[in-house]
Amino acid sequence: MVPLSTLDLASVGEGETIADSFAGSVALAQLAEQTGYRRVWYAEHHSIGSIASSATSVLIAHVAAHTTRIRLGAGGIMLPNHSPLVIAEQFGTLATLHPGRIDLGLGRAPGSDQATARAMRRGPDAAEQFPEDVVELRGLLSDRSPIPGVRAVPGQGTHVPIYILGSSLFGAQLAAMLGLPYAFASHFSPQALHHAIHAYREGFQPSAQLDRPYVFAGVNVVAADTEAEARSHLEATRRARVRNLFSRGEQRLNDDEVDSVLRSPQAAHIDQMLTYSAVGTPDTVAAYLDQFQRDTGADELIVVHHATSVAGRLRSVQLLAEAANLC
Repeated sequence: MVPLSTLDLASVGEGETIADSFAGSVALAQLAEQTGYRRVWYAEHHSIGSIASSATSVLIAHVAAHTTRIRLGAGGIMLPNHSPLVIAEQFGTLATLHPGRIDLGLGRAPGSDQATARAMRRGPDAAEQFPEDVVELRGLLSDRSPIPGVRAVPGQGTHVPIYILGSSLFGAQLAAMLGLPYAFASHFSPQALHHAIHAYREGFQPSAQLDRPYVFAGVNVVAADTEAEARSHLEATRRARVRNLFSRGEQRLNDDEVDSVLRSPQAAHIDQMLTYSAVGTPDTVAAYLDQFQRDTGADELIVVHHATSVAGRLRSVQLLAEAANLC
C-alpha cells in the first residue's frame, strides 16, 4: 500500500472535554508514530463544538513536543483568515523547533460559518487573494523575502513544504501551476475527486519543491474489532455531522431533531459526504483502501479515523496499521 497518513480533527466526543481531546491528539500521534503512519495533519475549523483544532499551529507545537519522528502539519491553515507573514512566522517557528517534521497545508475556505467568518474580520472577498497569498507565503519561507524591508523571523530560509488543499478544480489547477503537492478533501466533499486529480496531473509544472505531481486523497476510516461496532461508530459519525451542519449557534439539535433530519431528504447530503468511507473489520478496511488507491492513483492516502471516543479512534489507528502492515 502507498504511505498512509491521518487527519486528526481533535474531535470532542459526547461526555469528553476539550482537554480530553488534546490528550487524545497526543496519544493518537504517538501511536501513529509507533505504528508507521507517515504524518498527522490538523485542520483549522472554528466555532464547531465537536472540533478543537482551531488554533492549529499551537496544537501542532504541543503534539510535536510529545513525539520525535513523525511529520506534523496543517491540513490545513485557511490562509484567507490570516496574513501570509503571520503564518510564515508561526510555521517558521515550528520548523525551527522541530526540523524536518513540519508540513504546511493551505486552503481557502473559511473553516466556519458566515457569522464566525465575520468575527474573524474576514471580508467577503478574502478568498480572492488566495493564489497571490500562497505565492507571498512561499516567498517569505524562502531564502529571499518577496517584500522589500520585510522578513519572516523565524521563517525565512526554513523552506517549510507547502501543500494545496481543495475539493474543486480551482485548488487542483493552482497546485499544478505552482508545482506543489495537492490534497483532495474527498473525506467530506467527494464530488470532483477524479476530475480534480486529472486536472492537477495534466497541468503540473515542476518547481523547486516538487518535480512531479504528488496527490493525497482523503478517506474516512472506521476500523473496529467487529462489523457491528464499526457500524455503530459510523452511525454516530452521521449523527455528529447532522448536528454540526444543521444546529444554529448555541442551539444544538437534540436526538429527536437529528432523527428527523436523517429521515428527510437532507440525509442524502450527509451520506454523500461519507461516500469514500472504509468501514468494518481491519481486513475489510485495508481492502477498501487498497481499491480506493488503485481507482485514484493517489500517491498517499490521508485517512480520518472516526469513533465515538478517543479510545475508539486509537483502536481504529492501531487496527488499520496492523492490517496494512505499516508496523
